[in-house]
Amino acid sequence: MKTQKIPKINTIIGINTLMRGDLSFQGGLHLDGQIIGNVISDKDKNGTLTISQTGKVKGNVRVTNLKLDGMIVGDVYASGLVQLASNAKVIGSVYYQLLEMDGGAEVNGQLAHEQKAPPQTTESTPVLEEVKKPAKSGFQSA
Repeated sequence: MKTQKIPKINTIIGINTLMRGDLSFQGGLHLDGQIIGNVISDKDKNGTLTISQTGKVKGNVRVTNLKLDGMIVGDVYASGLVQLASNAKVIGSVYYQLLEMDGGAEVNGQLAHEQKAPPQTTESTPVLEEVKKPAKSGFQSA
């Protein structure tokens, strides 16, 4: 398996830190605390988000690379590598280019391989509307 070089960490959010609002970063971001908002690597081809076992994001994540050992409640869009460690939990869909998943990792949503990742933007990602259930089928029992 080919390993990727991880960029140096430019930003650390500590274990006792709670941030509310969208966060845009460049380079490497290491999260031990919590973010309530979207996390976006700002047009950075090597933007890597590392979330430890204590880290949590409640919002969508748009990055090049993701190393997750904590929790994300929202959708993940990664144009590079997604590494889900054994304690990783995603409540949402994961759109990825490359995926590594350890035993015990959990995704409660779709896993979708994308040939080309959606464009990264600093705008908030809109919440998807609820899909309506189809009407009852016209089949009748005889």
